[in-house]
Amino acid sequence: MGIKTSTLDNGIGLIEARGSLVGGDETVELRQAVAGYLDREYSKLLIDLGSVTYINSTGIGVLVAAQAGYARKGWQIKLCGMNKNITNIFVITKLTLVFDVYDTRGEAIKSFS
Repeated sequence: MGIKTSTLDNGIGLIEARGSLVGGDETVELRQAVAGYLDREYSKLLIDLGSVTYINSTGIGVLVAAQAGYARKGWQIKLCGMNKNITNIFVITKLTLVFDVYDTRGEAIKSFS
């Protein structure tokens, strides 16, 4: 697992996750990356899950906590690039009602208001 962070030209924070989100170091890295964008006052955050192969309840918990933190401030988190298996997990758990999910990074970027 690896977390890569960057900033897009339009002031959107970007987190790119790789591998499995199942707890341990990758969970800590993701949590720290989200906290870093919150601390730096990035009101728009895009988390690209295109290279994530598996996610369990621990990984989902980190994403839900991130969403809650952003929502409290009236800010936005969007997810993109999920593979079919991860999309199915989000549909079954009804997390698609909690998160704005897009197929591509470009669609997600355009959706920020």
